Amino acid sequence: MVTGPFINAGAVLLGGVLGALLSHRLPERIRVAMTSIFGLASLGIGILLIVKCANLPVMVLATLLGTLLGEICCVEKGINGLVSRAGKLFGRSESDAQESVIQSFVAIIILFCASGTGIFGAMREGMTGDSSILIAKAFLDFFTATIFAASLGIGVAAICVPMLVIQLSLAASASLIMPLTTPTMMADFTAVGGLLLLATGLRICGIKMFAVANMLPALVIAMPISALWTAWFA
Repeated sequence: MVTGPFINAGAVLLGGVLGALLSHRLPERIRVAMTSIFGLASLGIGILLIVKCANLPVMVLATLLGTLLGEICCVEKGINGLVSRAGKLFGRSESDAQESVIQSFVAIIILFCASGTGIFGAMREGMTGDSSILIAKAFLDFFTATIFAASLGIGVAAICVPMLVIQLSLAASASLIMPLTTPTMMADFTAVGGLLLLATGLRICGIKMFAVANMLPALVIAMPISALWTAWFA
């Protein structure tokens, strides 16, 4: 039984409620400072996972080919479009203020539901039973939800529902793949996930705006490439 998705969703729910209660009382300097810490934590987790790589060429090749596939398919653009259309259902006004709120919700829905950290963490727990990635993400998401809900209201807490559904689905699918994997394949998969977390951290910190969603296909092809590399070159 997976626990990470429930812990992560609970953190977003609690953070959203707390942020709504705080309303606009949270100082701007705290919001800016905490966002930088979120990025720093993601960078640290990414580095920790990258060092577990078994085959460096596999990590590089999977990331390159996966990102190329994501760019060709315009994964991030598609996600942005879907969430934008969904967000407009919450209000009919086309005012600048309404559009700003919609764009803010788009950003946090992607952050919570389609982030490399959540997708990789859910898949990792489904395969290994290790929920540490999602638990670490839960701490970050709690404070992130609190900060956003202070400005956007209780609606932020509702994002925990689609996030839970997505993570449970990923974990269930990954558990079916586990019998086909080897320790080497898992190590390479973990390293590719670490690179995505590194890119996420750089984006959160505003250092480099990687299209992280376009890198997600790398997680899908990491294990097949690892298996082929081991069979041909090991």
